[in-house]
Amino acid sequence: MAVPVGSRPRLGVFKFASCDGCQLTLLDCEDELLPLAAEIDIAHFVEASSDIQSGPYDLSLVEGSVSTPEHLERIRRIRAESRHLVTIGACATAGGVQALRNFADVAEFRATVYAKPEYIETLATSTPISAHVPVDFELRGCPIDRGQLIEVITAFLADRRPDIPNHSVCFACKRRGTTCLPVAHGIPCLGPVTHAGCGALCPAYGRGCYGCFGPSGSTNMPAMIPLLRGDGMSDEDILRFLHTFNVHDFAAIEPPGELGEEGASS
Repeated sequence: MAVPVGSRPRLGVFKFASCDGCQLTLLDCEDELLPLAAEIDIAHFVEASSDIQSGPYDLSLVEGSVSTPEHLERIRRIRAESRHLVTIGACATAGGVQALRNFADVAEFRATVYAKPEYIETLATSTPISAHVPVDFELRGCPIDRGQLIEVITAFLADRRPDIPNHSVCFACKRRGTTCLPVAHGIPCLGPVTHAGCGALCPAYGRGCYGCFGPSGSTNMPAMIPLLRGDGMSDEDILRFLHTFNVHDFAAIEPPGELGEEGASS
């Protein structure tokens, strides 16, 4: 898998079960992407070019969750061809919103959604890439932040660790001078338990954070749940609040029994 000396680093971008939004974030980098493209060889990026080249790749960006039998074989092949593998977005890092199937009957979903369910091949679960192969870094968000994406790409191509914070959205609110919505207005907000990266966009416009970047590195769900109840949310409301883009990760840190029997099945 060695790359010839003097060659430009080779980038591969791959899609699994997802909406393509995180790949589009890379294309939306525009001015930032132009100088970067001059330094690398974009060898595989179906969203951007029909010039598809085989591996090996110095860096592979993977969007989407593992949701079909074909995905299992394909992700192992990509991992074997990649010097570094970085997952981008909630689908790749936490199974995405489609991971709601993990808590229900996937056969029932399939029969409800598709007119000919017998033609659909799917797994019973939607899982993050890291559940199947080693991952060098996970870039969170739905969608990801383009500034963080450029940082990750340049860091790996320079053989250093990406400078991506692991603290909560609350730090970002403080930095931009945004008033705490739960404290000042009683608005439910997942900022205290959500990974930073969005720049506290929603709270800046008066809307509580809804966790699209997944759990931060310092979550305290036993303390968070009573705060949400104090802001007028029922246990059912809280479950719906948590079970969206990052349901796989938030469900993993919900205190057992704290939200009633629905916590294991909703």
